[in-house]
Amino acid sequence: MSKDVARPSLSDALTERVLELIRSGGLRPGDRLPSARELSERFAVTTPTLREALRRLEATGAVQMRHGSGIYVGADLERVVIPNPNVRPLQGDQLLQLLDARLLIEPPLAAMAARRAEPGDLERLRTVLDQAGRHLEGEDAELDAANMSFHRAAAHASGNAVLGEVIDSLLSVHGAEQREILRIFDDRRRDHEDHRAILGAIEAGDAGRAEELMRAHLRDVTKVIASRLA
Repeated sequence: MSKDVARPSLSDALTERVLELIRSGGLRPGDRLPSARELSERFAVTTPTLREALRRLEATGAVQMRHGSGIYVGADLERVVIPNPNVRPLQGDQLLQLLDARLLIEPPLAAMAARRAEPGDLERLRTVLDQAGRHLEGEDAELDAANMSFHRAAAHASGNAVLGEVIDSLLSVHGAEQREILRIFDDRRRDHEDHRAILGAIEAGDAGRAEELMRAHLRDVTKVIASRLA
């Protein structure tokens, strides 16, 4: 590989310098950064060049640019797995592949949650299931949001932040597919009771049961989707 190809671009170098500024300054998500003009002067580059680097950082969630307000440290500064917002909607077999991916990851995470969940994790799981229970009669947008929050919260309760981000990314990028799965599955109360049972196993600290129930739940959904797409 030639040196020209290997050499980082100015935009690459600027993104690293902005990140170093955030880290060396001990800035946290929500903290405000200097203005684009101040940063361009600090790094001796033009403002448009600096803005290009900021847009790259914004795409990963490391910074947030608020029109008329300023530049802020983003909530996803230290995120390891970043969802791609440009993915096209999944079709047919790809819906099943999405469920297969979740089947590989979520049951072991449910077991880990049963072993490691903190009181705050359990409270979050109870809260989102209570929200879901209020939207079982035709309010699918609200129900889907609560259901996906349950799966995210269960993954987070595992204590494995990286795998939690994988699940969050799958559910975030493929939100439309998840809503389609809910529509096709078409048994909202049964889905809700599955979630209640999984929570019960996590609360009881029964790792084997939590894993078994999460796997059975996702397999059941997969089987119904496969039959209705056939």
